[in-house]
Order: sequence, then structure tokens, then C-alpha cells
Amino acid sequence: MFKPLAITLTLLGAGLQATPATAAATTLDWQTCPNDKIGLQCADLQVPADWQKPDGRKITLKLGRLKATGTTSEGSVLVAYGGPGGPGIAMTQSLPTWWAKLRERMDVVTWDTRGYGEQFKGLSTGLQCAWTRVPIADTPGNDADLGRLSDTNRGYAEACRLKDPELFANMSSADHARDMEAIRKALGDDKLNYYGASYAGFYGQSYARLFPGQVRTMVLDGTWNHSTTDWQGELEEMAKSNEQFMRRFFTWCDDNDCGDVRGLWRTLIARADRRPIPTTTANVAYKARDLQSFALALARQGDTTWPKLAQAIRKASKGDASDFVPSRGARYPDQSTGVTECVDWPRFAGRKEMTTTLNRLRAVAPSTGSANTLASATLNCIGWPVPVTNPPAALPKGLPPMLGAGAWGESDAVERVLSAVPGSATIHHAGPGHTLYGNNPCARDHINRYFTTRTLPAKKTAC
Repeated sequence: MFKPLAITLTLLGAGLQATPATAAATTLDWQTCPNDKIGLQCADLQVPADWQKPDGRKITLKLGRLKATGTTSEGSVLVAYGGPGGPGIAMTQSLPTWWAKLRERMDVVTWDTRGYGEQFKGLSTGLQCAWTRVPIADTPGNDADLGRLSDTNRGYAEACRLKDPELFANMSSADHARDMEAIRKALGDDKLNYYGASYAGFYGQSYARLFPGQVRTMVLDGTWNHSTTDWQGELEEMAKSNEQFMRRFFTWCDDNDCGDVRGLWRTLIARADRRPIPTTTANVAYKARDLQSFALALARQGDTTWPKLAQAIRKASKGDASDFVPSRGARYPDQSTGVTECVDWPRFAGRKEMTTTLNRLRAVAPSTGSANTLASATLNCIGWPVPVTNPPAALPKGLPPMLGAGAWGESDAVERVLSAVPGSATIHHAGPGHTLYGNNPCARDHINRYFTTRTLPAKKTAC
């Protein structure tokens, strides 16, 4: 695996904690947010572009706050919606009812993360780059293919990096975590209460590593495991989780007149590995991993889309993969540009390591292989002009009990994260979906209770 650049995270964390929290508490000048419709207040906070140079150039973080509606506030909860780069202020404006119950006792604070201004219309200092989604790279078949992929990735990234090399190099989840600590101090809070959804769960895991003594409560909702010392094992867990999505679909088919698709699927992906399956869309034909990626997207949605998936497999097995072609957007499986992702996750050091890993994932997940795992996603990071600065690492001892939540697959991943934190609990939803707080009242009640009273549900709670 790629040997990432070493960073002394604990020393950086200690440096941040040296300043008393109250020292910066008076620097926030709260004003009505631009185009506000819900009572959201905004303030600017200056932080270092590079946290290893605390006296160097500063960038601006735009914070948003919904004040507690009760008589007094019992503290604040810092909220991030993921992405990475999801604009906290705009999303909070669009989701005001989410926080109504929590606001009876606590302020809700969010922020627009560094670097994503132009990309997601955030109000913090951003990279002046209009990133787009890019097709997931094909697996290089030889060293020449790998070299071309590396050059393509580097050239694509350089167009953005050269506009602001310093900020581009400091976009990891650990950088966002250091920003979170600066926000905590500016708010004057003794400890952090944090809700991290989706990719923002990695900000939380990074914060827990950097500032374990500053955590009061932390919720990781619909996220994955960035706190492992066995990266190869975690890749296998991702692949097994994907395989389980297809297994649920096949089991449903056994009772719904499509029991034939299990065998058809295996034959189809074996054939597509040798020759792409054509479609009626001009210049579009799908290899095995393309089909696996699209099939997973349908399988994850549960029985509302399983009939469509069965029909698409039957049709493709007859030589026409047209039913897998998305009706809108990119015609091939794609992903967001990895400004943060490419410095958070290990990359393949070479083709031998890549081939060994992908073969192992195919062995543990014969129906889905490496599709929709970070093994395939990080192919777009090979050749990236900035090294991995925030690789997965174990959580430290001494953290307070934390709370995880998630639907199919996600709850199992976050449970692996929290297995290292004694007393923690995870809310499981036995169904499709992504994150629970916004649309699962049962989970929301447990999470709100944890934030306000530090009371956790049972270790494994169903919602």
C-alpha cells in the first residue's frame, strides 16, 4: 500500500489545545446570514491555511448558528453534513425542521468547510476551481496503462492546485478537524459536541484522534471506518457489505419470480470482463465493474428498485445493457473529484499490489468485486500531486462513549469504528438509506437525548 507522508498528529493537536477556549470566544461577530429565512446567524472565523504554520496565511471560515429556543442554551452542537464540501450554511437553511427538538436546549452550529467555495457555493475561503464528477478509472491492465492513468490524474488535479497550492495541500479530514477545534474555542465551549453525517464522520474520527480530551459527545451517522490499522481488511469489509446488498436482492428474487437472475448475473459479469456489453446509447458499452456499480446502486435502494434490477439483468444477459444506462447525468459510474478523498485514503503503490488486492476482493465478493469500494475509487488518486496526509489510524484510548447510526452496511461500518471506544452504542436501521437523523424519528430521539444528557441507548439498538 502507498506509504503516506507521516504527520505528527498528536503534536499538532497539543499545539491547538494550548490556547484557552475562552481566549477567542469574543472574536465572533454574529450577524444575520445572507438571504436568511430561518433565523440563522453567521460569523467569520480566521484560521491558518496550513495548520503546521499557525502564524502564516489565514483563511476565512463562515460559521452559521441557530440559537437555542429555550430559556437558556446548555451548549452547542457542531454539525457537518458530509460531501466532502457540503455547505453547512445552505444545507441548514434548507433543513430547519431537523433541529427543532434539539434547539429547545442547545445551539446548533455549522460551517462551510475550507476549500469548497466555488465547487459547492460555500461561503468560506475556497479553491477557485469548478470541479466536476469524473468517471471511475478503468483498472490498468499493464504498467503503461498505470502510467497513463497517473499522468491523467495529475494533470487534472494540477489545473486546480496551481491556483492555490497551499490550500490544495491542506484539505484533509484532519485539516477540517483542526478547523473544528478552532470553532470550539471560538464558541467558548469547554468540550465539543459533534454530529457528522456521511463523509463528515471522517472529520469526527480525525478530531477524536487529534483531540481526544476535548470530546463530550460525538455522533457518526451513515459513515465508514477511517479508524482501522488493517486497511486491507477494511477493504474486504466494504466488498463483503456490497456483496450482502446483492445477496438480499437475490434472496428476494427467489420468492418473486426472478430466481433465475442469480445465475444470469454471474454469467453476465464473467462475459463482460471479456467483452463489454453493448447498449443502444451511442458509444456506451459496459464492462463488468460498470455493471456491478450500477447494480449496487439499485440493490441498495431495496425492493422498490429490485424489479427494475431483475429486468435489467435479464435484458443485459441477452446482449443489451441499455436498462443500466442512467436516464440523467453521466453514462458511466462516476464520483466526485477527490480533493479531500485523495489525501485521506491509501493509494496503490504499484500494479502488483493493485492486482493482488482486487483479486482478493473478487474472491470475497464474487457478485460485486471491487465495485463501489475505495479500492476502485482511489484509482483516480494515483499520481495525485499531493501525498496522503491523513491515512486511516486507530482511535486513541480514553475517549468518552460515542454514538453511531446507519442503515444497511453503514451501521456495521460505524460499529467497527466504535468497537475501540468502550461504552459506545450504534443505532441500526435494517433497511435501505443513507444516514438516519433526518428521516428516522427513532434515531433522532436517541441522538438528541445523547447530546443533551449523554445518555446512550443499548449497545445495539434497532430503529
